[in-house]
This record gives sequence, C-alpha cells and structure tokens, in this order.
Amino acid sequence: MTLHLVKLCVGVGSPAELARWQRDEIASQKARGQSPELFHITRMTPKRREEILASGSPRNGSLYWVFRGVIAARQRILDIRPHKGRDGVKRCLLDLDLELVLTKPFPRRAFQGWRYLEAKDAPPDLERAGLSDDMPEELRAALTEAGLL
Repeated sequence: MTLHLVKLCVGVGSPAELARWQRDEIASQKARGQSPELFHITRMTPKRREEILASGSPRNGSLYWVFRGVIAARQRILDIRPHKGRDGVKRCLLDLDLELVLTKPFPRRAFQGWRYLEAKDAPPDLERAGLSDDMPEELRAALTEAGLL
C-alpha cells in the first residue's frame, strides 16, 4: 500500500500561490540553462522510504501540502535522497513531480516537520471527489469547515 507524507506549506497561503512560486522557480531554472526540477528540503529523512516510493511506479506516494490548517494540494514524490546543506548539515531532499494536484479540502491541525499519511486517510483529488477546481479556494475551505463538502 502506498504511503504519503503531509507537511505544512510555511510562508505560502494557498495552492495558487504555491503554483505561482513553483512556476517562477521552473522559469528561473530554465533561464539558467538547467533542466526544471522541484524539490523540498527537510531535516529528517523518512525511514519508510520504500513504502513512499512504491518501486518508482506512478503509485508513488505524494507530499500533501497543508495551507492554513487545511490539506488542499499534493505533489507526487519522485525520489527521496540525502542532501548536505551549505552549512554542512545533513538533510533530506524530496524530489517532487512538477504537477500540483488540488485535493478535496481536509482539515489538519498544526504540527512541526512532516508526518506519514496512510493512503486510506488521504483526501481525494478534487477531480475524483466530483468538485470543480474553478471554485475559489476560500469558498471551498469555508464549505469544508461548515461540513458541506
């Protein structure tokens, strides 16, 4: 069974803002002649790496992003590898798919770092939940909080 990670998206208020930031980052990499890649660096390395990567198949786990107390988007994790920062400290690099997928809003309390998320507990993608991604994020969050989505 596929295993996912969930993480707070610190400093970014919405999936649209994250998508903009990632588009800008990709454009900047292309302008420097680099091949585009998205990654997230975290301090701790997941010990359940093999469950997350699911043999490199399209079933790989995803990084579910929490915005203002609500899971609202995910990105497939392509690889998990060690990374050493400029300060010499060992960290973990999560290679992410370029596609940011909106999910059905799902409340999540604040926490530090990342947490494992079992597939059975992961919110469905908006498309699979029968919801439109045309709906403003604020409205979707408010309807979820009211228990109507």
